[in-house]
This record gives sequence, C-alpha cells and structure tokens, in this order.
Amino acid sequence: MNLVLDDLPAAAPEAENVCSLENYLALPDHTMDARIAAARARLGATTILLGHHYQRDEVVRFADATGDSYKLSRIAADTDAKYIVFCGVHFMAESADVLGRDGQQVILPDLNAGCSMADMAEISQVEACWEALEQMGLADSIIPLTYMNSSAAIKAFCGERGGLVCTSSNARAAFEWAFARGKRILFLPDQHLGRNTGYAMGIPLDQMVVWDPWALQGGQSRATFEASRIVLWKGHCAVHQRFLPSHVDQVRAKYPGIQVIVHPECRWEVCQKADALGSTERLIALVEQAPAGQMFAVGTEIHLVNRMAKRFAEQGKRIITLDDTGCLCTTMYRITPQHLCWALENLVEGRVVNRIKVRASVKRWARVALDRMLETSAG
Repeated sequence: MNLVLDDLPAAAPEAENVCSLENYLALPDHTMDARIAAARARLGATTILLGHHYQRDEVVRFADATGDSYKLSRIAADTDAKYIVFCGVHFMAESADVLGRDGQQVILPDLNAGCSMADMAEISQVEACWEALEQMGLADSIIPLTYMNSSAAIKAFCGERGGLVCTSSNARAAFEWAFARGKRILFLPDQHLGRNTGYAMGIPLDQMVVWDPWALQGGQSRATFEASRIVLWKGHCAVHQRFLPSHVDQVRAKYPGIQVIVHPECRWEVCQKADALGSTERLIALVEQAPAGQMFAVGTEIHLVNRMAKRFAEQGKRIITLDDTGCLCTTMYRITPQHLCWALENLVEGRVVNRIKVRASVKRWARVALDRMLETSAG
C-alpha cells in the first residue's frame, strides 16, 4: 500500500535535533544507505527522487528516474507525487517547480548545489544588456533565447520579450524559430552551445559576437552588434570548457579508430575535431547504437562517462573520457548521501526542507518560454 504523509506518524519531540543536517554530515557515506532506503519506503508514492546524469553514483542509484534536467522535470510533473526531491542543481529544481503541477513541492537536498554557467548570467546584468541594446536601437530586432541551464528569472525574461528556452538537443530548432521572427538572437548563457549551433546552421564566426557583461557596452562597438546575427553571452560550463583540441589529437594518436563524441557545450575548436556532438541523452544513444568492439572518447562530465563505461562494457564497447585528468561537476557533487538522507528523513517526520519555490510572476513567464519550446519542437 502506498503511504501519504498524512499516514505517517507525527514527529517525535526530539526529531528537530535528530534531523539537523550537522548530525548527518559527520557520518560516513555508507551508513546512509539503509536509512535512505527505509525513508523511501516510508514515503512511498508521495515522493519521487530524480537524479541528473552528472550526479555521483552514491546518490543517483537511489533515483526513481535519471536523465537530463528537462527530461526529469517533465517526468516529475507527470507523476502523482507531491514531493519532488531533485538531486541536481538549483536551476533544475527551479525548472521542476515551473513545470510542476499545483500542490507539488520541489526539494533540493543541498542549496549550495548551484551551476557556475547559470550564475554567469545574473538577471540584473541581462536587463542592463537589453537596455543597452535598446539604446543602440537593436532590441526590436533581437529575439532572446536562453539555454535550459539558466535561472527561472532568465527564462522569464526571455518569455516576456517574445523568446523561449532551448535544450542542447533542440537548440537548432529554437534558433530557426527565432530567426523567423527577428534579425538576430541574444543567446544566454552558454557561448559555446550558441556558437556551435549557429555555425552548424551556416552562420560565420564573424557574425557571432560575444557580450561581456563586465565590459562597457558588452565590450563591442555598435557597428559590431549591427553586423552580427547572434549575440552570445560570455558564459560557459566549467566542465566542458576544460576539454581542448589537443585532447582530441592525443586520444586519436593513442587509439587509432576511436570515435570522439562531445557535448555541444564544449569549445568550437573541440567540436570541429569531434566525430559527433550531442546532449547527454544523445551521447548515450550514440554508444547504444554502435556495433560491438567500438571505442569512444566522450567529452562530458566524468560521472556519466564512468557510468557509460560500466554499462556498455558487457556489450564489448570501450568508453573512456576525452581528458583523463577527470572533469567533475563540483557543484553537482555537493549533494551527498548525507544531504539526501537528511531531506528524506525530514519528509518522513512531516517537514519539507530546502524547498525551491519560484515566484508566481516569474513562474508565469518562464512557463511561457518553456511552452514555446514545446511548440517549436512539435512543429
């Protein structure tokens, strides 16, 4: 029988002390396993646990669903679960709240689990950029697009100004949609995904200009912006930017015949040398569809690469990382078994901790931007 929280016993008087985070962080990882499993069993169908592909193994193995951020948010919204425990980063939990049904509550086990890329585009900076573009007389011809890896405030900014959200897998469709409605695009916050997408559409590099939020007028002249087709925000993924063209050269020299597949958040120079680009889901699919005996060097976060290596080894496929120094998403790594256990056991006691709740006004326009993305993909 599935339990609902109303069926659970009331918190014991000493529960506040038992469920303080500090008591958990002092304990070893392996001591959390049985407690996490017991809490999940107690919570039953009231709670869904989501694990992003880049999450550490000690946490993601407890997930009810794994995937990229948008896929997980959609899965959660389609369930009857009242509580969504998102083992990812802050913007992912925000997206789950934006897409979630009325009454659903989103929990991020560690509020310090942010995203360095998303943090590179603060809403005040983006508003200042837009104001400068208006003063140059260019805003009316620009459609703002934002990558899923951005705050709810940035998504709402784009939605309110006629733009939309995209993922790494549908960025091209979003660009085509925008160019049908405007002369140029302002793309936030990842310059590499924007550049790789634009170049694949035949837009020359010299027609893609970078807006530096820390420089006067973005660090460019008005004439440069007027000549551009894509204005790229100066942001990047700390994990994917670490991959270099030399890594591709080295791995090809060491392993003749190897296939190099990378995430489009990688530098343009790396993507040009790769055999294929793809989102996390696409990278997995490329390996799935390959014949036995194929070897891949994968340019993405190390937890996903290691998980792929284990999964496909039994099929005779060898997976290695493009950079053997390891590329760890340190912000995703902040969520530990201790944080997860703490969040779940608090739920068992009837307390919601670390809830992520997007303001209604922001949620409205962010949802508009996300809905436009769905319409674009459907078309």
